[in-house]
Amino acid sequence: MVISQTSERGRRRRGRGADAAPAPSRDVNYRQLRNPFPSMEVFPAEQIVDMHETALRTLQELGIKVLLPEARRIFDKAGARVEEDSEMVFIGREIVEAAIASAPKSINCRAGARRCDFTLELGSLVFQPGAGAPNATDLEKGRRPATGQDYLDFLKLTHHFDVFQMISPQVEPQDVPTHLRHYFTTQAQMELTDKFPFFYSRGTPQVMDCFEMLSTARGLSDDEFRATPHSYTIINTNSPRTLDIPMAQGLIDFARHGQMSIVTPFTLMGAMAPITVAGAITLSHAEALAAVSLTQLTNPGAPVCYGTFTSNVDMKSGAPAFGTPSHFQASLAAGQLARHLGLPWRSAAGSASNVNDVQAANENQFGLWGCLMAGATVIIHSAGWLEGGLTVSFEKMICDAEVLNMVAELCAGAQAGTAEIGYDTALREVEPSGHFFASSQTMERYNTEFYEPHVHDYANFGTWTERGSIDANHRATDVWKTILNDFKAPAGDSDRLGDLQDFIARRTAEGGAPPES
Repeated sequence: MVISQTSERGRRRRGRGADAAPAPSRDVNYRQLRNPFPSMEVFPAEQIVDMHETALRTLQELGIKVLLPEARRIFDKAGARVEEDSEMVFIGREIVEAAIASAPKSINCRAGARRCDFTLELGSLVFQPGAGAPNATDLEKGRRPATGQDYLDFLKLTHHFDVFQMISPQVEPQDVPTHLRHYFTTQAQMELTDKFPFFYSRGTPQVMDCFEMLSTARGLSDDEFRATPHSYTIINTNSPRTLDIPMAQGLIDFARHGQMSIVTPFTLMGAMAPITVAGAITLSHAEALAAVSLTQLTNPGAPVCYGTFTSNVDMKSGAPAFGTPSHFQASLAAGQLARHLGLPWRSAAGSASNVNDVQAANENQFGLWGCLMAGATVIIHSAGWLEGGLTVSFEKMICDAEVLNMVAELCAGAQAGTAEIGYDTALREVEPSGHFFASSQTMERYNTEFYEPHVHDYANFGTWTERGSIDANHRATDVWKTILNDFKAPAGDSDRLGDLQDFIARRTAEGGAPPES
């Protein structure tokens, strides 16, 4: 079932009587999607090769600053030139090429329930909602520092919509101390959803705690845990050309334990990257290649996802801008480079708007279509993201989920068999100047043929006015409140969850694990 709750508005519009038989549900799989759109190219193939070669030259001649001593030792052992005084690492192309060869081109991601498993590879399509924001906002409580309750509520919304296959970092629960925050977020993911979980890379102690909690809650042995990715992290380089301590350590920790890293340099044209699309993406590509190389030097074959998040700044204010033509072009270029490598890859939508308005919708959808046309495997910030990542909005998450559901419908593909053409059940039944409302084909399919929106309203102006003239933003408030009110967590193993709670209580009493930097 794609949407488990149906709004009161939708029930009234269909006008079904109390004694009517339940309407058949639409059976559409939004969980294992394939991108149906042909990939666009922004640069000729020979220029993509030049960008790749320039990235290799950048790593070999200019190098990358690696702040973690262990990571420098790993590069040094592989034959890279390391300058300890400056912390610079110069990575030869043969190291990068070997890493690209050993990195898996298809990654089977194991969620808490088999129906939520998915595969990351070129051609597959996975959505994540907005992530990592320090603030939350909604029409009732306004903009505020995100709390633990906000985190739980966004997690429930993510679980509710099948079109979100991966749990994102969502918002930072700032009322939970940093040395205990990973216990809170991991316990919530184990208890409230059976989708693929996210763990921050904020030092080995926190990462090991998260791995232990996941294995406990899902009953995994060490060998079972390491055999396939059950979790992922996001690794952001510090552009230009810097890999900091927690990010480098995260690459090593996740690779050693067979868990997935999504490598995502965050480059803004004209700020921490060259002002041109080609220059910014070349820098991003070089940084991503360095991080991918570290995972493969740590554990050849470790699951790693190539990524980029490149847009421009507003040159009048210096503020990040998203959903721009340059953002779109950067996504297309990143897609060309990912296909050049053959690796699954992550891109991003998003919005710089301050509220859930038409600017927010335009920017998010333009960025989203850039990702889709670029052939992105994973699209983060696809719903709810505002202010360039400073806020996630409850209403925007609902409005954006509507668009993602419609994209997912397109992924299913239209059929044109005998039943769909309907010569006997529609065309022959209806006389000239007649209508198809009562044809056999229509009567068989009227409850299941079309996507049923959860926030869009197709009523005419008169009917909409009689219902109170409620706009989409306020309808979205009703939707998210209904989802949270009716939420039911997936059934979990009570003994395992009890063991998880015991682990958290013990580690909390021991002082937890502060983040490392």
